[in-house]
Amino acid sequence: METTTVVLFFIGLALLIFGAELLVRGASAMATLAGVSPLVIGLTVVAFGTSAPELAINIQSIMQVQSNIAVGNVVGSNIFNVLFILGLSALIIPLSVKQQLIRLDVPLMIGASVVVLLMALDHYIDRLEGLILFIGIVSYTIYLIKKSRRETLDHHTQNKKEGHEPSKKTFWFIIRDLIFILIGLALLVLGSGWLVDGAVGFARYLGVSDLIIGLTIIAAGTSLPEVATSIVAAVRGERDIAVGNVVGSNLFNLLAVLGLTGIVAPQGIYVDPSAVSFDIPLMTAVAFACLPVFFTDLVISRWEGAVFLGYYVTYTVYLYLASTQHALLNTFSMIMVEFIVPITVITLAVLSYRYWRLTRKKLNKNSGAHA
Repeated sequence: METTTVVLFFIGLALLIFGAELLVRGASAMATLAGVSPLVIGLTVVAFGTSAPELAINIQSIMQVQSNIAVGNVVGSNIFNVLFILGLSALIIPLSVKQQLIRLDVPLMIGASVVVLLMALDHYIDRLEGLILFIGIVSYTIYLIKKSRRETLDHHTQNKKEGHEPSKKTFWFIIRDLIFILIGLALLVLGSGWLVDGAVGFARYLGVSDLIIGLTIIAAGTSLPEVATSIVAAVRGERDIAVGNVVGSNLFNLLAVLGLTGIVAPQGIYVDPSAVSFDIPLMTAVAFACLPVFFTDLVISRWEGAVFLGYYVTYTVYLYLASTQHALLNTFSMIMVEFIVPITVITLAVLSYRYWRLTRKKLNKNSGAHA
């Protein structure tokens, strides 16, 4: 393998991370000026900014007719975001979960995952399907911003009544934020091209398929901005941004990244049969698993974070064994199907039942108090 390939790969990755940092910093400041809540900033500006590398990679991949990298990037990133990022963040400090995530955002993430799975059954996501996905993210973003601005307006009105005037940003601060956004986008575009070239070189040298490269190396690499953002947000006590970043990124990946890629791709996005039979269903199952984990006590605890991390390690090991056709593959698969998966399903069912029981007790207690 040529040294140039390795150098371009790591320079591209560095440019992606630095570009995403500038983009998020500038966009977050602009969002604060517009008056939106921390959760909405996490679900939209921060999530979309940190997912910009996935979008840049996918557009570049489609231009180079690398559909497997495009699909593997989105699916692998969504699995990585929930299992690795949320798992690691919760392991560091338990994450609080807002009711809005349970009532709106996580169900939308589940719905989007199911829709993508259904669209991929014929092994293609065409332009019409891409347009449908993209309309979904536009509608979701408009709803969130309008909702948050209403809440913020009420808050500012209350502050004015109490004699507190909101601070105004100067013209030069706004110019600075716009420059950050433009430079960040430029670095993302440049870095994405080099990263794809390097990844394809790795794939050819190692004899590993483009799908596996997309599901692992590129998915993890382009999700590094989400890793840094969520961990820093959790440590600083901004837990709304930590969780909202992951859920918002997953929605953006499914609706905007896949949607725009499907619109741009002349022949549509080809979806490998192995992705349809295993990786996309796993991504959907991971999305479903978020609901019972999130609504139990509205906290993602350390042990739940550890379980998420353990599953990501297991998933990565399976991909390695499957790609190399290792002798341990059948044994590993049997252990997963006959032991690990049933135990996980039972645990999630118990958590859901426990939450249902606690909710009923609270409702009965409130009804008795009113009576």
